Amino acid sequence: MRRLLLALPFALLPLACAQAAAEHDHDHDHEHGSLGAHEHGVGRLNAVLDGQALELELESPAMNLVGFEHQATTDADKAKVAAARKQLEQPLALFSLPKAAGCVVSTQELNSPLFGDKPEADHDDDHATDGKGVASHEHHHDHSEIHAHYQFTCATPTALSNLDLTQVFKTFPATQKIQVQLIGPSGQQGVETTAAAATLKF
Repeated sequence: MRRLLLALPFALLPLACAQAAAEHDHDHDHEHGSLGAHEHGVGRLNAVLDGQALELELESPAMNLVGFEHQATTDADKAKVAAARKQLEQPLALFSLPKAAGCVVSTQELNSPLFGDKPEADHDDDHATDGKGVASHEHHHDHSEIHAHYQFTCATPTALSNLDLTQVFKTFPATQKIQVQLIGPSGQQGVETTAAAATLKF
């Protein structure tokens, strides 16, 4: 019996390699497999549980959270942005953190061009000209992102056995999947969650 358990990981290894290769090939079609690729319907979450400290960092195309990526000019659009921001400002409910864990928010930061924040200057071509000396700023507004960064202090971190993203999918139904990098007591894992499979073990 013991030998069978030892052989099991090796039996699954070719399957895992084949899947990783298939995903790698698929990713190459999308901006060379960059994890930071802007893809509608797909969000990214980094989650780290270290002792009593829990840190969550959510990045998502604005399309997933508010339904558009342009500056909100109409009252209806402004209301959608305000509603999304209000939801993001309640991380204990959004991430369904169990009351037994006793988590409190120690810091919280929301950033997005839609919230009036200046876009991050990480592209060299932000100030490119159109050949006539006229600056073209259109490039940056094509893909608005929303970043939410939270730090919690949890009195009883052992009560955080799972991270449940069900409420994130319910609150923002245009989000089809979230790519999660999770670091916790049991090590590091990369998982893709969906509304149907939204719970991760720490």
